[in-house]
Amino acid sequence: MLNANLRPDDAAPPLAGIAKAKPPRHPVDGNPGTAQCPVCSSTMSHAFSATLLRKHQVSYYRCPRCGLLQTEEPYWLDEAYSDAIAVADTGLIRRNLSIAAKLAALLYFEHDAGDVYLDVAGGYGMLTRLMRDFGFDFYWSDKYCQNLLARGFEADKANAPFKALTAFEVMEHVHDPLAFIAEVMENHGSRTLVFSTELYGDPPPADDWWYYAFDTGQHISFYQAQTMLCIAERLGLKFHSAHGIHMLTDQPVNARRFNLLTGRLAYPIALYVKYRMPSRTLPDHYALVNADHGIVNK
Repeated sequence: MLNANLRPDDAAPPLAGIAKAKPPRHPVDGNPGTAQCPVCSSTMSHAFSATLLRKHQVSYYRCPRCGLLQTEEPYWLDEAYSDAIAVADTGLIRRNLSIAAKLAALLYFEHDAGDVYLDVAGGYGMLTRLMRDFGFDFYWSDKYCQNLLARGFEADKANAPFKALTAFEVMEHVHDPLAFIAEVMENHGSRTLVFSTELYGDPPPADDWWYYAFDTGQHISFYQAQTMLCIAERLGLKFHSAHGIHMLTDQPVNARRFNLLTGRLAYPIALYVKYRMPSRTLPDHYALVNADHGIVNK
């Protein structure tokens, strides 16, 4: 379990300024073996090269200060995202079921029942639908993917503001993580983001690490805990992490309870949550049917 409060002063930079900043370009000072870190602005060094999509030779750079490891500017993304979700992502459903259980346990005991939430990279809408089935007032948003499973519950349908945002298995797809987080927080009026991504230790993993996903070309950034602590410091937030669930927030969080609610006990706790909370499955069905027939619910 990791948590930290890295607010050195009360002068955290405004989110809008960070969100609108242009991402740094490679290389630094004309040196092809360097790049500028988008998190802490340190000079990154060439770590290794790899073949992406079985044809693009790509350089990877690592920051010695915050530990961010990422590709060169990703010119191949249009090809990599011919499908927004990789065909080879066979763990999609299993992962969403696991995340939904942990998230249900966490939100039930850390937030109020009437709070509103937004999945800012909702994909096909599976997690949004699962969380609404639990009973949480969850909504969907995604710039790059079609909403198939949570239609009718897009972000603009919500009674904002949002208590928390979620972004699961997204950060590894982002080349400027600081700007991405600042932007979604600024746009949706929340200072809490719950997310997942695999964190690595020292040294960087060997080239057979499955999370590199060289064949899909979609994973372009990789993080250490120190990277997230640097992001938290830049945004004036606190970073909490346990069992693959991470949180950036300005709200107080009980570290021991966070660890408990995201561990193995999350699954029986999720069953308790399902028993205690009224599901939105049928009410959502009737609301959508009525909306389809032009009937306004009162």
